[in-house]
Amino acid sequence: MNARLNLFGNPVTGKALKHIVAAGKVIADSTLPDSTRELVLLRASQINGCAYCVDMHTKDAAHAGETSVRLHLVAAWREATLFTDAERAALELAEEGTRIADAAGGAGDEVWANAATPLTIAGEVVRAGSARPGPVPTGLGRAPVGARTGESVATARFGSSSAS
Repeated sequence: MNARLNLFGNPVTGKALKHIVAAGKVIADSTLPDSTRELVLLRASQINGCAYCVDMHTKDAAHAGETSVRLHLVAAWREATLFTDAERAALELAEEGTRIADAAGGAGDEVWANAATPLTIAGEVVRAGSARPGPVPTGLGRAPVGARTGESVATARFGSSSAS
């Protein structure tokens, strides 16, 4: 079988991949908890229909401490009662933004405002920046979160990161 897409064999795709990896590093270096990050990436990968990414983010989330029950319920997070308010806000933002290519209009102002509210995480109050968040890398199919500024979702939701 021949590979249909060789990301490193084409200078354009190689350059695009470098930007996706750089955006991922901003999120990885942020104060966003690893498990929340992986839940968000898993949900966006589910929406994008990328089996490779769903597999990868499911394994990464399990490694970050997520239980199989929570992983099975990510696709139905709105009805599941076991996600925190912070996780729900992150999943909502990722979901609405991921569907921007489906003419859903991207994340609305209410979703942005909800994602930017201060939260208490592990007894610590985390405050968001005032700027709106930008894209989260979840695959090569499309940009998952409707960008309005260059600030990452992680920074907008959980405070500034050293990488921004």
